[in-house]
Amino acid sequence: MPHMFTISPDFPPNSLAGWYIFNTWFQKNTGLNIHLNLYNSFEEQTIAIDNNKNDIVYVNPVDAVRLVRDKGFLPIARVKNRLDEVVIAVSEENPISMMCGLKPDLKLAMTANPDVNMISMMLLEAVDLNNSNVVKTTYDSYIIVVKNILKGEADAGLFLAKAYDDLSNVVKKQLKILLRSDVEELYHSLLIGPELADRQDEIQTLLVSMTDNPVGKGVLEALDFEGWLKIENEEMEFMIDLIDTLVPDTD
Repeated sequence: MPHMFTISPDFPPNSLAGWYIFNTWFQKNTGLNIHLNLYNSFEEQTIAIDNNKNDIVYVNPVDAVRLVRDKGFLPIARVKNRLDEVVIAVSEENPISMMCGLKPDLKLAMTANPDVNMISMMLLEAVDLNNSNVVKTTYDSYIIVVKNILKGEADAGLFLAKAYDDLSNVVKKQLKILLRSDVEELYHSLLIGPELADRQDEIQTLLVSMTDNPVGKGVLEALDFEGWLKIENEEMEFMIDLIDTLVPDTD
């Protein structure tokens, strides 16, 4: 049976080819039989992970914490200079230009990305908004979030900052950023399941050294990654503690 590898559904569509290139390179350099298994939504991915369908994952911080703590996954690496920050944005035509202009009964458009929603709701608390006085609607993609903002069906949208930055310039000109977070401690992580535990050090070394040769650099370029950084176990424990602080119950 091949090892099943999945990545967070929040990756930009134009990186899909890059992930297939990475998977081919990863198989060749580890000698593992790995199948890249993609899901259309966070809900689908969560169900698959809960049912132990994947033993190599690249996931958001909330899911990473759950997998490490509840299923014994081990940290491998994170992308260099790629942190999980969020953007709260409104239509360019919206007269509101600051977070303090957001009022109760705010209609929020979002995806099911758990860390984006967690950080965003924490930031909204600063202007006295919370789950009890906002109306949240979840969509399958950030493009649909944008469409609902521009149609006036949502007052504001919650975005992974990288996903917002990857929107076309034409789209971004129609939006206005009210806030970009600066948490600096949360990131997507590549993890392996406990059945691959004996390969942890080897895989970490392999990924971190990708920038040392032309082929590895080419694969990274296909993903628009600068490189991988090793995640120490202590780093992962720190992220677990941080998420527990932000959301006491992440289950």
